[in-house]
Amino acid sequence: MMLPNPKPSAKFLPSPLEPPQHSRRITGGASPSLELNCKLSRRNLSKSSLLLLIATQTTLTPLLDLSKAQADTISPEIDNYSTNCRNRIPTKKGFIDVSIAGEPIGRIVIGLYGDDVPAGTARFGSFVSGKAGISYRRKEFVKIMPGYVQHGGIRSYGVDAERATAASGTLQNLIEEWERGKRGERCGEVKAGSVGIVVRDPSKPPPKTKIVARNGKLVVEEEEIAVGPNGTEFVITAVDSPELEESVLVIGKVLEGMEVVEKMREVKTVRDNTSSPYFRVAKVIGDKRAVVAERGFNRPYSKVVVTNCGLMESESQ
Repeated sequence: MMLPNPKPSAKFLPSPLEPPQHSRRITGGASPSLELNCKLSRRNLSKSSLLLLIATQTTLTPLLDLSKAQADTISPEIDNYSTNCRNRIPTKKGFIDVSIAGEPIGRIVIGLYGDDVPAGTARFGSFVSGKAGISYRRKEFVKIMPGYVQHGGIRSYGVDAERATAASGTLQNLIEEWERGKRGERCGEVKAGSVGIVVRDPSKPPPKTKIVARNGKLVVEEEEIAVGPNGTEFVITAVDSPELEESVLVIGKVLEGMEVVEKMREVKTVRDNTSSPYFRVAKVIGDKRAVVAERGFNRPYSKVVVTNCGLMESESQ
């Protein structure tokens, strides 16, 4: 016997499909005020944007004033550092008398920064005064560049070099002071009229590796292609020379005699031939002839010599 189909209970009736979430509207139980607030006209939106702009400006004004105050506080410190870098006070004076082709051209008075670079000024002062047992007297300027002149210093071999090393120590102290300038712990700028000691050669090629036989064994050694500076060469700049910051430790500045430096720059020199392709190839392969030729570039044809030098103990000198 077949039973009649029971009527579906409301409990098991399927619920009607709900509209998508984005199509729902607030109806019925929603308050009129909420519905009114959700419908913003263009006029209300414009007013709201204006109020938001005014509120933002009011909020940012104190922050802008604070940033300006901080900038006013920081700027004097930066300017003070730059001023101190440019206006360092020399603690002692030295002089060098110069001649070109045997004719005296004048004296250069140099102020030394003893408080800023004590090792560099002590080393330079010992050679100027002759305290090291050897001095710059009768030594030549070996390079005349467009922006500076370079003195050849004391030879890296022989009795002169031994006396210089014994009196003024190794090059390490100068390198440490130069590195302080690179780290920003002291002034490292090379401005016009600066006097500095050459502590490294940026054009020096890397060591050349070679294999040699030692006591029946093959060992790897590094051959120096060029001789590095020994801490006795110095430069005098005529213009700002930031390229020298990679190789020169500034130890003083020219107080008198810049006209002498200008006369030295007018001396004719050997033409620089580093742009030649033949020189470039020889330099890359480590040909010693290229090294010898490079030493002659920018060398003055006339002898530019320090005829006398010393330290000035009083203003009358």
